[in-house]
Amino acid sequence: MVFVSLTSAYVFRRGLPTFDGTINSYVRDWGNVELPWTLLGINTAVLLLSSLTMELARRKAARQAALAPVSSIPGISLGEERNLPWLGVTVVLGLAFLVGQWLAWGELHNRGFYVDTNPSSSFAFLLTIAHAVHLGGGMLALLWAARASLLRKPVESQRIVVDITAWYWHFMGVLWIYIFLLLGLAR
Repeated sequence: MVFVSLTSAYVFRRGLPTFDGTINSYVRDWGNVELPWTLLGINTAVLLLSSLTMELARRKAARQAALAPVSSIPGISLGEERNLPWLGVTVVLGLAFLVGQWLAWGELHNRGFYVDTNPSSSFAFLLTIAHAVHLGGGMLALLWAARASLLRKPVESQRIVVDITAWYWHFMGVLWIYIFLLLGLAR
C-alpha cells in the first residue's frame, strides 16, 4: 500500500504547478532527473538473479521436506546431492543490490541531484530508498531462514521460513521492476 500511495502522489504531483510568491504566479517545478540508468539496470539484473537463487533455495527446502520421511527409513539412501548454499548466494546478491543502490544515489549526488533539489528528485530518492528499506527487511528474513538451516531446525520449519521469505523476496523483485518502469516511463 505504501508504494501505491507513493505512485499516486508521484503522478499527481508531477502534473501539479506550485505557486511562486516572488513572481505571484504558478510555475512548474518538476525537474528532469537524469538517473544513472546503466547502474540501475545492473542493479535490476542483480536483483532478478537473486530472485532466481531464492527460488532455487525454496525448491531445495521443499525437496528436503518431501524426502525427509523417506530418508528416515533404515537402509534407504537417497544418494549424495549437490548441496549449494542458495540462501547464502541470495544474501550476497541482496547486499550487492543495496551497495549498487548506494552507488546510484552517490551518482545522483555527483550529477547535482539531492532529495531536496526538486520534486522529481525527491520522489526518485523516496521510491528507491523505501524499496531499499523493504529489501533490508527481506535481508533480515533471509538471515533468519539461514539461521534455521544452520541450527538444524526441523526440515519442515526450515521449508516454511524459506517459502515465506521467497514469496517476499520475489515481491521485492517485482516491486523494483515496477519502480524502475515508473521512474523510466513517467518522466
